[in-house]
Amino acid sequence: MHFLSPNMNFDGLIIMLIAIMFGPAILLAIIGFAVLKKNKKTAKILFILAAVYLIISLGICGALIAGF
Repeated sequence: MHFLSPNMNFDGLIIMLIAIMFGPAILLAIIGFAVLKKNKKTAKILFILAAVYLIISLGICGALIAGF
């Protein structure tokens, strides 16, 4: 059983963490731009949610990637 062999490849894990960090924030921003002409207040709330999600995810996932 070689679960932690020295030549393991963790590229998929890094890509998954990056997708979790940036994916929902980008999706909320795209939805915000789509709704911007019809309802500015809703678009503003979506932009704020995207920014808050990005700040929090960069802090938590960034710490996981950095190894703290």
